[in-house]
Amino acid sequence: MHESTMDAKTLGRSGLLVSPMGLGCWAIGGAMASGDQQLGYAGVDDDEARAAIRRGVELGVTLFDTADAYGAGHSERLLGQVLGGSPDVLVATKFGNTIDESTRQLTGVDVTPAYVRTAVQASSRRLQRSTIDLYQVHTPDMSQTQADDLAACLEDLADAGAIRWWGVSTDDPEAAGRFAPAPHLTALQIQLNVLDDNAAMLELCDRHDLAALCRSPLAMGLLGGRYDATSTLPADDIRGKQPEWLRWFTDGRPDPGFLERLDRIRAVLTSDGRTLAQGALAWIWARHARTVPLPGFRDVQQVEDDTAAARSGALTPEAFASIEMLLGRTEAL
Repeated sequence: MHESTMDAKTLGRSGLLVSPMGLGCWAIGGAMASGDQQLGYAGVDDDEARAAIRRGVELGVTLFDTADAYGAGHSERLLGQVLGGSPDVLVATKFGNTIDESTRQLTGVDVTPAYVRTAVQASSRRLQRSTIDLYQVHTPDMSQTQADDLAACLEDLADAGAIRWWGVSTDDPEAAGRFAPAPHLTALQIQLNVLDDNAAMLELCDRHDLAALCRSPLAMGLLGGRYDATSTLPADDIRGKQPEWLRWFTDGRPDPGFLERLDRIRAVLTSDGRTLAQGALAWIWARHARTVPLPGFRDVQQVEDDTAAARSGALTPEAFASIEMLLGRTEAL
């Protein structure tokens, strides 16, 4: 039984109803790497992760977002152990990275139909589900011909009942647009947080009636309130030696420029008794009606803090406008 009720949102054109926030399951996958580049999170405890998943369900979360790449299958396995028998809780996963579960390595990229048909079966086994609710393209950098072949494959999988709906994880409107006409496409997973707006992708979601699932809503922890200029992340954490796309941490430390921007808006985000993370999630709901933030988590406390944000809801229009002014943005007003 759920302890609290969250106002449901419609997941794009699918008609599926989901909680206004989901939970992102990258961190609970633990270690993973591509060669010597760490892409996972250090210090993750599986028992605590399973307890946190259960607590999320108790608190009304009905969407968990993972990928076969997270922990090279480990995140999916944890979700399967807890949620395999809970069909009312939706699970979204992603594909496109080839993985070696034994070494926790990402070994390449493959989006050919033959590979995808194998990958969806492997994810279903790990998730202990016969049907995947939302199957998302994790590596959408491809030609129009490749996109057409992949979309046809995903539509076949939907027609066959292997998946219900599918989506694309990208911040490139052109890449997303290649898939837009497909009937079972219902969501784009986009980077969006109070420090990084994404107007172009939100406009694309509007144009094609797609949900906007928001990854990195807390800027990979920077908006969680636990890091400052003195913080150092370990080398076996993705933020310890960041890949080039990771903007909020530099050489294992919070990026000074982003810390300065955060200091400008901290008082507004924490107004009305919100924690910093709760204020950051509230900004996302105020930004656009289609948004479903996917904060990551490792423990029960983080889940409890983040889900409490949904009970307070979006920032007021006045608070939202104040943040946009303080950050020197006008396009979102």
